[in-house]
Amino acid sequence: MIQRHEILQTIQMIDQQHLDIRTITMGISLLDCADTDIARSCTKVYDKICRLAGNLVKTGEDLEAEFGIPIVNKRVSVTPIALIGAGTGAKSYVPYAKALDRAAKEIGVNFLGGFSALVQKGMTDSDRVLIASIPEALAETELVCSSVSVGSTRAGINMDAVREMGRTIKRAAQLTADRGGMACAKLIVFCNAVEDNPFMAGAFHGVGEPECEVHVGVSGPGVVESALRAVRGQPFDVVAETVKKTAFRITRMGQLAAQEASSRLGVPFGIVDLSLAPTPAVGDSVAAILEEMGLESVGAPGTTAALALLNDAVKKGGVMASSHVGGLSGAFIPVSEDAGMIAAARAGKLTIEKLEAMTCVCSVGLDMIAVPGDTTAETLSAIIADEAAIGMVNNKTTAARLIPAPGKTVGDTVDFGGLLGTAPVMPVNRCSPKEFIARGGRIPAPLHSLKN
Repeated sequence: MIQRHEILQTIQMIDQQHLDIRTITMGISLLDCADTDIARSCTKVYDKICRLAGNLVKTGEDLEAEFGIPIVNKRVSVTPIALIGAGTGAKSYVPYAKALDRAAKEIGVNFLGGFSALVQKGMTDSDRVLIASIPEALAETELVCSSVSVGSTRAGINMDAVREMGRTIKRAAQLTADRGGMACAKLIVFCNAVEDNPFMAGAFHGVGEPECEVHVGVSGPGVVESALRAVRGQPFDVVAETVKKTAFRITRMGQLAAQEASSRLGVPFGIVDLSLAPTPAVGDSVAAILEEMGLESVGAPGTTAALALLNDAVKKGGVMASSHVGGLSGAFIPVSEDAGMIAAARAGKLTIEKLEAMTCVCSVGLDMIAVPGDTTAETLSAIIADEAAIGMVNNKTTAARLIPAPGKTVGDTVDFGGLLGTAPVMPVNRCSPKEFIARGGRIPAPLHSLKN
């Protein structure tokens, strides 16, 4: 049970520093919804989600009202649909996406993740159907999110899948050209994908997870920035210690909220994700934290070092505050969702190449990056491959959420609204990777994958 004195400790952080529970996400296994008939399977999927997650939104709202903790999003993640549809023999999984969307709207959640495939070592026929269905599925639904895992430290990188994802992203952008390529904002490509991620667009319920569980993602960039103002000019040892102590307080609130939500919903508590997830709101920016450390602007020399310190300190402080830490747990750097990142990108101080370097030390990767609409599928695939290589070699989760904004060029902006924010269109290297991507095959796993 959450005690009131524990909530009172966070009042200042909530009222003045944008502290919130970024999401309560219910993970639901759909393995028992498989059927040889896709219509029957879709009905099972819809019914199960509505039955298990019917009270999720109300529970979140009750917790907000009783304890004064803002819970920004209530979400659902499900078993990767490529696994559920394998026995149907269907040539398109768009009906699944529409069933998921209807269920999400019925229960009132913000997003539903799991229109996904895991193809890090190879693609089954069902995986191919799922990937081919992504553009239409995301264009014809509002709340469904999709992810594809194309690599891992143990498996290497499936370059056939990487090549196909470049084409898929282009097609998704074209089908939602009237919305700035909105479908791409709901699609993410992973290396080392995790099974208990509560954040969208990459959330799915892994096969190693229980029947149903509740995850919580906390966030508090504004709280960390405020704490660092009090130690301005002091050595990095002090900075790291300050971030650690602040992360503990933030995560403790998430742990307490997760336990309460689990009890009320009658399902197990999964994990708390420690990630610092920014929003477009002023005072809720990871970039601002880095600049508080002494950088003139995010993207300046020293940015990667500052981000490495932040990411490490958040993990060290947060891990002691929760019985189960998981998900992605780090600092997010989505350009369109962080006011400081947006400003730096517009001013030309933050480039895709610098962002790529930053992803070596943070969660998760090149996130919400708008690029010119005429960017080729091969270039998109090559950027994905670069990001996957960083994850594979460093044994960490990386990802790419790229948006080739139709009709847009460098200097333009794409407005997605809400938490997705406004993305400045960033320049990309125009050297062609066409022959590189055409090779296909698989990039072998690194030597350090042989741990047994």
